[in-house]
Amino acid sequence: MMREWATVVSWQNGVATLHSEIKTSCNSCSARKGCGSHMLNKLGAKNAHVMQIASEQPLQPGQRIELGIKESSLLGSALLVYMTPLAGLFLFSALFQSLFNSDLAAAVGALLGGIGGFIVAKGISARFGDREAFQPIILSVSLPPEALRVES
Repeated sequence: MMREWATVVSWQNGVATLHSEIKTSCNSCSARKGCGSHMLNKLGAKNAHVMQIASEQPLQPGQRIELGIKESSLLGSALLVYMTPLAGLFLFSALFQSLFNSDLAAAVGALLGGIGGFIVAKGISARFGDREAFQPIILSVSLPPEALRVES
């Protein structure tokens, strides 16, 4: 099970809004200038992910909770997102190459197949994304901030 800590932003009617910080190892690597991951991290959100999760237990802002998600569902999602467009790219490229016998047609087929694969992956993920296996679960809840007292 993959685990991650998040901070509660708010809790209303059994739904908690959570704030999870992005962890990246880009600052510890010496190949930052030539690394594609470093460039992609610059394009995305800078510091956090915000998500909502169901919680029957009342939570208070500032409280930390540990979330978990099964590796199998994470692997299945990654497989869907990466392999569906790739399969569409190869399939349509080969189909257009055999039908029109042209490299330009194969390139157009690859482009259409890749875009079609992304659309198919988005449709499948929208259909199966609400299943319980693909949702994170609360593993543990820390004490509320006002319950902790440090005396020196």
